[in-house]
Amino acid sequence: MIEMERIHHVSLAVRDLTRAHQFYSEKLQLKQITRPPFDSTGVWYAIGEGYQLHLLQHPTGETLRISGVDTTDGHFAVWVKSYEKTKHWLESVGIPYEARPNSVAGFAQIFILDPDQNIIEFDAPYSS
Repeated sequence: MIEMERIHHVSLAVRDLTRAHQFYSEKLQLKQITRPPFDSTGVWYAIGEGYQLHLLQHPTGETLRISGVDTTDGHFAVWVKSYEKTKHWLESVGIPYEARPNSVAGFAQIFILDPDQNIIEFDAPYSS
């Protein structure tokens, strides 16, 4: 049996690393961390304590999504402290979102798309 401890990182393919970097660094304000000198083009970010997001510039873009939010597609989710504060932040930086304040998941959900249509989910307690 594999003794798994936690997710280490999530990797997303992007078409334009400069555009993606601006979105994640400036709009979402993720902290960039050092990336080893791989042959591929990419950038890494810290998400919380011990978790990472890796953006990789895909050479052809063939594997990337082209449509809106579909929660049955691959995505990553981040637990946030406040549903309302997260919505207000997204509004303040002009990021459209799909809100599900009373989700059957048992917690509130907010879905956004990055510039390459990668789905990001923000989850929070119902009452925040």
